[in-house]
Amino acid sequence: MSADVDLTAVPATGRTVLRRLLAADARLFEVAARRKWPGAQKVLPRLSRSANHGVLWFAAAGAIAATRTPRARRAAVRGLASLSLASLTVNTLGKRSVRRTRPVLDPVPLSRRLKRQPITTSFPSGHSASAAAFAAGVALESPAWGAAVAPVAFAVATSRVYTGAHFPSDVLAGAALGVGAAFVVRKLVPTRAAARPVARPYGDAPALPDGEGLVMVANRASGTADRVSALQDALPQAEIVECEPAEVRAELAKAAARARVLGVCGGDGTVNAGAEVALLHGLPLAVLPGGTLNHFAYDLGVEDAAGLAAAVRAGEAVQVDVGKFTADDRSSVFLNTLSLGVYPELVREREHWSPRIGGWAAGVLGAVKVLRRDRHPLVVDAAGKRHPLWMLFVGNGVYRRSGLGAGRRTELSDGPLDVRVVHGNGWPTLRLLAAAVAGPLSRSQGHAAVQLGRLRLSGLAPGTPLAYDGEVTSVSGTVTVEKLPEILTAYSPRPHAF
Repeated sequence: MSADVDLTAVPATGRTVLRRLLAADARLFEVAARRKWPGAQKVLPRLSRSANHGVLWFAAAGAIAATRTPRARRAAVRGLASLSLASLTVNTLGKRSVRRTRPVLDPVPLSRRLKRQPITTSFPSGHSASAAAFAAGVALESPAWGAAVAPVAFAVATSRVYTGAHFPSDVLAGAALGVGAAFVVRKLVPTRAAARPVARPYGDAPALPDGEGLVMVANRASGTADRVSALQDALPQAEIVECEPAEVRAELAKAAARARVLGVCGGDGTVNAGAEVALLHGLPLAVLPGGTLNHFAYDLGVEDAAGLAAAVRAGEAVQVDVGKFTADDRSSVFLNTLSLGVYPELVREREHWSPRIGGWAAGVLGAVKVLRRDRHPLVVDAAGKRHPLWMLFVGNGVYRRSGLGAGRRTELSDGPLDVRVVHGNGWPTLRLLAAAVAGPLSRSQGHAAVQLGRLRLSGLAPGTPLAYDGEVTSVSGTVTVEKLPEILTAYSPRPHAF
């Protein structure tokens, strides 16, 4: 039985221990190869082949996402992200670092062997890493779906020994690497449960048991039909108005004239328009997420029609600060963030590609295209000094960020503006990635964070793009960012309703 590994770099004492472990591993493989596995012959080889190149897991992700619940979609995306990281690690580091030969197939019955034997090195098992990464990633976002996927992942890992493709230790090491990859992804992008706000100032809003008095304006371009239908079932007396994007503001104004509660369904840009009208008419706002990112709705704790309906029936709401920026003798509000520099370019690329390939894929493609461009930093005047910047981020309230995660706010009316900058020296890609991985709350020569009550920037070149709540506009000269004195009331289910 072959269990050859290059031991030249291992100290003499370590070589002896490692040889014994490899010998025990080889004996365990022989025991598994000679043992009869009732019912496994028809299942495990096929299952092992179906997992080639991640095909099985992409199909599983599609099936999970097809259930059309927000948590299921997040679980599917997290599973694939974890699988991708595990696969990248195995192929770039694992198999190149430990050059272990594959097991000799003599003890394995011919009927159990794979038709095409792998030609790469044996340690660690890439199939096991992918299976464990996908299952762990799904489970971290949705324990129920994780429990459904786990037996399949275990069977795939087991099949690698059953078919003679790997030693048991290859499988164990691959599985450990896969689980580790899932936790690394969670560190970079926290799960919704980990990022969920835990403290917020509650406000008063009318309780509408059957929805009477709620007028919901839905942006038809966001593909909101299923969501508003579910809301109509949950709140049968609510009035639903579906319209095209160009009609949203006019329909919101009409709805505000007859509503006790103004509702809006769409992406963050549509919600921004609803908030502006709700503030103008002194109405509480009911937000139903219908876009790609839905930052504001998720900060409210509203993921779907069921959550919003529960809050509206009970009259559960929170107080929300509203940001405002003034530029070129005009002003606009923002609920989430405002950005200058690289990010507005990303938003434009995402909006360009989104109708063709979908929102998430468009965001990834947009980031790649933007970061590959040759560019000069944005130069602004602030506090009497000239500053070159790759990106300036202003949050409406303090964002509790972790790594590459978009971040969440624990309080929606805490007062300050959360200002983050990536300085404009060095390579933009390296600066932006370093700021993301290190965490925006840290300070360094590359990036910094400060909380302000008011921000004034000047010296902006004509046509400088500015992004706010998913929308992009052009500004020049001076931009002032501050908070409105008015407070917005928005429906938000209490923690017991999540």
